[in-house]
Amino acid sequence: MSIRPSLSNRRQPGRALAIAGALGIAVTLVGCSAAAGADGAELGSAENPVQLGVVGAAEPYWEAYEEAVEAEGIELDIVDFGDYNQPNPATSEGELDINQFQHIIYLANYNVQSGDDLQPIGSTATYPIGLYSSQYESTDDIPDGAEVIVPNDDTNQARGLLVLQSAGLVVLEDGGSPYSTVDDVIEAESRVTVSAVDAAITATSLPDVAAAIINNDFLTDAGIDPADAIAVDDPADPAAQPYINVFATTADNADNEVLNRLVEIYQTNEEVQAGALESSGGTGLFVQTPKAELQASLAAVQEALQQQ
Repeated sequence: MSIRPSLSNRRQPGRALAIAGALGIAVTLVGCSAAAGADGAELGSAENPVQLGVVGAAEPYWEAYEEAVEAEGIELDIVDFGDYNQPNPATSEGELDINQFQHIIYLANYNVQSGDDLQPIGSTATYPIGLYSSQYESTDDIPDGAEVIVPNDDTNQARGLLVLQSAGLVVLEDGGSPYSTVDDVIEAESRVTVSAVDAAITATSLPDVAAAIINNDFLTDAGIDPADAIAVDDPADPAAQPYINVFATTADNADNEVLNRLVEIYQTNEEVQAGALESSGGTGLFVQTPKAELQASLAAVQEALQQQ
């Protein structure tokens, strides 16, 4: 399987990058068009495989997905990342053709902060985010003043805080929103203290805290059953649309036929769907939201973020 462990160790056929020379001349790193490599090879050919960035490529369904894609004559390299901060910049710079790891709010936040314009071209699923504990069997058991951790990325931090509020553990300023941060926790009215840490260490930090909000991506490697969550949000709620996970690429490549075919294969292949559902512990809610609707949702969230 063509899973690459990192960008730093790989060589990409047909990808010409300008490199600043010893004279210190300033140049801009620009990836070639996703339609063809520097040598004219079409995207998805053996000479110019599609570069797909994901987080958690060790999940078995990604192998099934690659096999399904290549059965249709599309060459694919899956590039694995250890955290959420790398795939979007790599896509913008042409290191990747497409990525699949994030929901709409995360993508909107990235675009607003970076001034970028990555676009969703297909949906995968909505996954609940849960609160887990290795010490307590319910939120009622968590003692007053105990420490609870949430992911420190802006969007999952807010989502986690809303789960804590629904569970009666915290009270948020103005009732909370998709843009809340730990600074919005009203300490005098909350039962627990909240700290934000890197999402990748929330699971491994469980022994040191009363409970942690943990993204689905990190549950399997930590040996945590999603069914063990002591609090969770509802992915079927219409308000959860901004949390739909998406395939994303540059605006210039949003209509590329090969990339859109990748979306269709993911959405319709039964083995891939079954594997992804199993990976989520049966919690994923798969959706086939039209591309135009996803892009409209992204635009609305970006406008709201810009007004914050």
